[in-house]
Amino acid sequence: MYGGELIAEVLRSQGVETIFTLCGGHISPILVAAQERNIKVIDTRHEATAVFAADAWSRLSSVPGVAVVTAGPGATNTLTAVKNAQLAHSPVIIISGAPATALKGHGALQDVDLVTLFKPVVKWCATVTKVKDLVPLIEKAFLVSQSDAPGPVFLECPADLLYEESLVRKAYGLENSAKSLKGKVIGYYLKRHVDSLFKNTENPRISRRISSSKMLPDSQQLSRVAEQLARAKQPLLLLGNQVVMNTETIQKTKTAIEMLGIPVYLTGMARGLLGDRHNLLMRHKRKEALKEADLVILAGVPCDFRLNYGKHIGRNAVLISVNRSIEDLRLNCRPKVAMKCDPALFLMKLAKNLRSTAQREPWIQDLRQNDIARNKEIEQQSAIESPNINPLALFKELNSLKQPNSIFIADGGDFVSTASYILDPPKPMSWLDPGPFGTLGVGAGFALSAKLLHHDSEIWIIYGDGALGYSLMEFDTFVRHGIPIIALVGNDAGWTQVSRDQIDIFKNDVGTVLTHTDYHKVAEGLGGIGLYVDEQSAVKDVLIQAQRFAAEGRAVLINAILSKSEFRKGSMSM
Repeated sequence: MYGGELIAEVLRSQGVETIFTLCGGHISPILVAAQERNIKVIDTRHEATAVFAADAWSRLSSVPGVAVVTAGPGATNTLTAVKNAQLAHSPVIIISGAPATALKGHGALQDVDLVTLFKPVVKWCATVTKVKDLVPLIEKAFLVSQSDAPGPVFLECPADLLYEESLVRKAYGLENSAKSLKGKVIGYYLKRHVDSLFKNTENPRISRRISSSKMLPDSQQLSRVAEQLARAKQPLLLLGNQVVMNTETIQKTKTAIEMLGIPVYLTGMARGLLGDRHNLLMRHKRKEALKEADLVILAGVPCDFRLNYGKHIGRNAVLISVNRSIEDLRLNCRPKVAMKCDPALFLMKLAKNLRSTAQREPWIQDLRQNDIARNKEIEQQSAIESPNINPLALFKELNSLKQPNSIFIADGGDFVSTASYILDPPKPMSWLDPGPFGTLGVGAGFALSAKLLHHDSEIWIIYGDGALGYSLMEFDTFVRHGIPIIALVGNDAGWTQVSRDQIDIFKNDVGTVLTHTDYHKVAEGLGGIGLYVDEQSAVKDVLIQAQRFAAEGRAVLINAILSKSEFRKGSMSM
């Protein structure tokens, strides 16, 4: 087998069903070999989208997502998406092409030191230098990406390792005998070089699928937490992405939370873990709840900007930090117990070790009243009449029309953050957002994987009009690959999350102004369905119409013209 086939064989053995790419001559052998082995190849219009799709695949399937990109700018275009995966702890495999080994450093097309560029944003990176090393290094990539705190890995594969040996020898000109002394010397060097590339490539051994590490909690630490919890009257759970990292244990995790009986706030991918209605699930006024709690368990959640670097947590609260990442365990905080383990396994084991079933109904009811009060405020603000569409009223309508299998993809700033107050993810793994990096442009890639993995689910991308600019061209990808999704664009003609504070502080809107662009017409031009709505009274009918088109197999974009809203005034994060 030639190099491209070896890589495809490893991918198949590791359970990879789909790879994401943007083509290039350096990587053609991998793409062809993958397709021949019934691995679906989804080509996007930007390499960042390919990595975002691989990121979402890993989150939704518990199998590392794979992006295959070409050399030079093909690889460098992915850096933001790779950093996003790193901060979200997504196990993503980035396989990059590169110029032929003998041409590195000699001015070859798209030659750049990729390993140096990628090293700060991945768990591990390497360049393959021999064909015989392709299999062990690809397998190492799968191992490292899933170990401890998962994350992206990068492997550079020069083109002359991927093609058939006869083609490589021909490309190096080894079929023609040189006449000059210089030519003979160069020919001799190149022959030895190519001989070394293909040496010892017979009968490669390909391993079985590599699974993620379990990372069990320490029993003594677990007992300490159980003792602290037994004494707590007002405990609180904050759960993040790592709690749902293994899709096979989600139901057991949910059962454990119910056994613990602790009120819960969910962030990131954990949203939807308890469904859209649950007695323990809290949503609003988290900051106030954290101040009042006497014990806080952070399970897969670091004390970063989202918790004001730990300042949201009451000074007298007992803090328990549980995380796969040693760095995140004590980030900006000094926990009473810091446990480096799988947060989901921690919750399951803790539920079994529970020494008390203390009645916490008064505490739960206090938090529930906070939720009810905030929901009344949102209800009042959603009823405010406006010239175009009130974004709160829009999301109330969407929430009432969502299906039990709906999946929401968040890609934007102000519009998406507004959605997070109102949309109720109906089930586990039904909400995807970028994660702590706050990256715009994830929408199309995330939606690709969501629909490919969940064919029967209704996929909604909640787009801010600013964020849409990063991946609108991917409607071409949706159409070409027959992937029906619904993109809901909140079009208020501006970068509103920034402009509100900028205008207040500087009395200047420079750089924050967009226009009410006809995005729906762009979607139509790319082969999709475009819908336009600018009146609240028409919103329900347009949403239902979009659902009908998507059910028929069409990709749909709704261009919803919003009125400006002050709902999230003063919420810009830095």
